Amino acid sequence: MSTTTGPSWPTQITLPGQTAAHPGPVDMTMMYVMHHAFRRDLTAFAAAAASTPVADRTSWQALAERWGVFSQCLHHHHSGEDAGIWPLLMGRADAAQRETLEAMEGEHAEIDPILTACAAGFTRLAEHADEDARAALAVRLAAARESLGRHLRHEETDAIRIIQEHMTNAEWHALDEEYFKQGVSFRQVLAIVPWILHGLPVEARESLFTGPGGRLHRVLWLATKGQFDRREKVAFRYVS
Repeated sequence: MSTTTGPSWPTQITLPGQTAAHPGPVDMTMMYVMHHAFRRDLTAFAAAAASTPVADRTSWQALAERWGVFSQCLHHHHSGEDAGIWPLLMGRADAAQRETLEAMEGEHAEIDPILTACAAGFTRLAEHADEDARAALAVRLAAARESLGRHLRHEETDAIRIIQEHMTNAEWHALDEEYFKQGVSFRQVLAIVPWILHGLPVEARESLFTGPGGRLHRVLWLATKGQFDRREKVAFRYVS
């Protein structure tokens, strides 16, 4: 499903779990695709923590490595928002909107320690068969899923409305280049491309491939998806 208003505005994508898709001049496709990946992962991690035997070192080691990919992508995403998007908008927003933007940064700060605790749990289980650690990890993952889910809903409902009111698509792309793409190595791109496309509806995936850089992303996806899928089967082998 997609939404658009006005002849010059881009069509806004709508993905499973997404709360809203505000019309406006800024193409929010990659923001929504990232949100889809975050929601997808926390659901999968919660299921894996509940079903993976504590004695299966191979799976827990794969899960710990996979958590690293997720957490690095989320940290980079939030850092780019805090450094680039919210400060720009603060200078243009009204008082009520500034409260929303301040809440975005506060919610990021709330999420970070929960993710750190989850990482410690995965590391422990990658090294030891520890039922108590698994139980604690399940609680922390539930908290992470709730906290991040609440934040994504708030961002999609309120913060993206502010983006659409105060930014142009050209400004958005400039921020993307400066705060999100800069400093990302080609090796990291090889890890991110199959990760972000995993489980994405086919229509949305094909739409990405027709956008800027889409041809290269298709090539990278085809080159990396086999190895990514094999690692997924090890990490999430007990998730039905």
